[in-house]
Amino acid sequence: MSLALHRPETYVDGAPHELFTRLRREEPVVFQEMDGEPGYWAVLRHADVVHVAKHPEIYSASEGGVVIEDLDPPSLEQMRDMLLAMDPPRHTAYRRPIAPEFKARVIGEMEDRIRTITREILDRAEAIGSELEFVHDVCAHLPSQVVGELMGLPRDDWPAIHAMAERNSGGQDPDIAEAADRGDSSVDMAMYGIRFAAKRREMPEQGDLTDLLLGGEFDGKQMSDIDFGRFFVQLVTAGNDTTRTMLSSGLLALLQHPDQLAMLRADPSLIPSAVEEILRWANPLHYFRRTAVADTELGGKAIAAGDKVAMIYTSANRDEAVFDDPQAFDITRSPNHHLSFGIATHFCLGVHLARLEGRVFFEEVLDRWANIELNGEPRHQQSNLNNSLKSLPLRVA
Repeated sequence: MSLALHRPETYVDGAPHELFTRLRREEPVVFQEMDGEPGYWAVLRHADVVHVAKHPEIYSASEGGVVIEDLDPPSLEQMRDMLLAMDPPRHTAYRRPIAPEFKARVIGEMEDRIRTITREILDRAEAIGSELEFVHDVCAHLPSQVVGELMGLPRDDWPAIHAMAERNSGGQDPDIAEAADRGDSSVDMAMYGIRFAAKRREMPEQGDLTDLLLGGEFDGKQMSDIDFGRFFVQLVTAGNDTTRTMLSSGLLALLQHPDQLAMLRADPSLIPSAVEEILRWANPLHYFRRTAVADTELGGKAIAAGDKVAMIYTSANRDEAVFDDPQAFDITRSPNHHLSFGIATHFCLGVHLARLEGRVFFEEVLDRWANIELNGEPRHQQSNLNNSLKSLPLRVA
């Protein structure tokens, strides 16, 4: 069987759901050869993805990082200093001090500000006219501006941060890479974070997340400016890409299912459950990698120490063993045990923020425009990691 689940071009027309369905039935843990480096095990069933996530002592995020392509040593060391690629107990030591800032009650206090930011973004979009490219004219601005608020970034810097975050997640797509003329945008973003940290140390405390990061202890020591820069890259890039995808792909899903959109307009109280179904249906990330650190077995296959293992969320979120009629987009689905926020140790720190941004965004968009329709073909980003749209042309009124 010749497969290409890791090739970015496989996802240009959307995820290969028919193939995932067949593999879940026939070979739910399947080995994928790669050109020029060791291959990996693709894990496709919900239960197996959960098992991998719940056993960091066997499946390490730190050992080889979280992408299936092997990184050069400096890049791997940089990734290992990001929360998403830390294993316990280090992961716990870094996560515990900042977790209270992301609790539901604390994030809930941001609702009014997020609503104001959303309305300002929609005002600017409306000034452009009735024909909009919704991914970049609208959706991408909300998460970058909210992160700006959380971290106390100067408003004048928000456009530059936004541009760096956009470039940082599009490296596998030739259109984005060529348009960027970008050098290394992650380095640019880290350097901005380092300079910002140095400035903030000279200023009175502002009571924001930056103060917490610079003043707290992580694994027994305070963050250096370089540590802050690396953390900054993860917070900005992860928050920007995944939320942008949730908003744009969610709007497309609603337009492709007019009965669900009509139901949502008739009963806006369904928006929170619609956000969950959007996250299941159009999960922002296709996978994260782990590396086995001991010989083990999964799905009837022998996994050797050192093997790469990819948790394929795009497949697990449509597993027939967990979801009734999994290929259907149903905004009333309950329960909805999707894995788009991960599970266990690495369950998404920003879950409450993402849900709040999604709810407020769809409330405001549906309230503002009675008519929203496609104005051309949506285009998917060429990426084996980011399940993103790079273009969503709409006409609004």
